[in-house]
Amino acid sequence: MSEEKTNNQETADETPVTPATDDTQNDNAAGEIFSFRDDKSNDKVVRVVHGQAEELPESVKKILEKRKEKAEGKGAKKKGKKKKIDKKVSIGKAFIKATYNNTIITLADNTGNVISWASAGVAGFKGPKKSTPYAASIITRIAVERAKEYGLEEVGVYVKGVGTGRESAIRALNASGLTVSYIRDITPIPHNGCRAKKPRRV
Repeated sequence: MSEEKTNNQETADETPVTPATDDTQNDNAAGEIFSFRDDKSNDKVVRVVHGQAEELPESVKKILEKRKEKAEGKGAKKKGKKKKIDKKVSIGKAFIKATYNNTIITLADNTGNVISWASAGVAGFKGPKKSTPYAASIITRIAVERAKEYGLEEVGVYVKGVGTGRESAIRALNASGLTVSYIRDITPIPHNGCRAKKPRRV
């Protein structure tokens, strides 16, 4: 019996240790929002080709065109002249609000005047798809395209919320050609503020 035990222990020691899978590595690195500049083979949110991001999907383009036509139709009724873009903003701020249900991205100048914005609903996402990392990367590209008309080149990022789209939105900003100078987490944290709800009696 003792010989069999020793043999079993030897075989157990000789068994090769399998390395950690990519999924476990991704789970461990889920909280690292500051590692967006590192080259990781697992991150395939936005591919950069010659310093430019991929084009938007055809479905998203069609939705944006329809919205543009509607806006132009309403503007024609008012008979107002279209505003010319005289303002040039090279350095600004990017505000990312990532909640469990949605992701909203706002690009503004240093004084806080909004240049462009986008949300998951604008790109045609509905229901639980609005809070996905893919939706966050798409709406980031939409907001950056509009902001580049003003000459935006560099942004400081302010992240608010704990949604799944926060990291992919930062990566998409960097991949869309904008220089990310700093990242600040402004998620509100309660210091025992509101009284907790009373426990349920079952």
